[in-house]
Amino acid sequence: MAVTTRRDLEATRRTLAGWLSMRLGAKAVDVRELVLPKAGYSNETAYFDAVWTGPDGARREHGFVLRVEPTGHQLFVRPDALLQARTMRALARHSSVPVPHVWFTEHDVSLLGAPFYVMDRVAGRIPSDVPSWHKRGWTVDLTPRERGRLYDEGLTQVAALHRIDWREGFTFLAPSGSPPGTALEAYLVRLGQWYEWCADSRHRDAEVIDRAWEYVRRHRPRDAATSVVWGDARVGNMIFEEDLSVASLLDWETATVGPPGIDLGWWLVFDEFLCEAQGLTRLDGVPDRDATVARYEELSGRRAPHVAYYEIVAGLVLALINSRLADLLVASGKVGEDVAGEYVTRVTGMLARRLE
Repeated sequence: MAVTTRRDLEATRRTLAGWLSMRLGAKAVDVRELVLPKAGYSNETAYFDAVWTGPDGARREHGFVLRVEPTGHQLFVRPDALLQARTMRALARHSSVPVPHVWFTEHDVSLLGAPFYVMDRVAGRIPSDVPSWHKRGWTVDLTPRERGRLYDEGLTQVAALHRIDWREGFTFLAPSGSPPGTALEAYLVRLGQWYEWCADSRHRDAEVIDRAWEYVRRHRPRDAATSVVWGDARVGNMIFEEDLSVASLLDWETATVGPPGIDLGWWLVFDEFLCEAQGLTRLDGVPDRDATVARYEELSGRRAPHVAYYEIVAGLVLALINSRLADLLVASGKVGEDVAGEYVTRVTGMLARRLE
């Protein structure tokens, strides 16, 4: 569910203009077409164009995206916008995985009320979450072959991400103070903290969510695989070129170090959440679960073990996110409990089937 951020556009435009003038070394920056689109609760986002004359006297114009760390609403225990920027910069330096270029970051909260960063606005198309890209939008108008290419190009980038050696430029993603053990064990420690933090929001199908938490704790596999983990791997976080290649990967709020199965499980569960869990039929050309797993194994060059376990992990994470989101939506008056609650019960229904 999308919301519109309340921010004074003119005040934000003036602040950005002055701040960019200093960062770009320009006498003046004209910030144009500042737009606050409908966006999720994980970040505050704005699009804008900037026009300036550089130190060399050349006139420049560029499209930017502003991402501000949320303050009045939070889905995560410790939101960290600047960690997202650092992750994208590391990916740009150490891999071929496409991400937006991050121009500047800012720690000073007096400017916009929270830390923020500014990155390139990448041209292209993004498959929709609401309504589901399986039901409506430009993806429905593609041929089955084109949809297959889109899906495969996205999965190819996920496999490429997992081939990165996390020790080469990504050690900052490993949580500090983690107990000795595997990356999965460290991930579950943080998931447990998140589970406890969401306690007040776990009042819809709480029994299913609690069972899922007990399951992932008690049935943890012996999986020592460690890679850079996106945490939100899905086609809805990808910008696609006209030829359906991937122009950029977005939204690195939950990036970490862990088993690649975390991303594969999320990819599978979120795709089901947008399709079969809504009573939709998978579009022609889009592979089913088993074909997706097989293709991922082919692309990554290694077996994907314990997929069913990681699907339950993903379902639990999605249930926690949607539980918190449902409370925020109801409190804001954007939707009623019946609509907000469906975001949770759709996930807990998927979880219950898997737990059984």
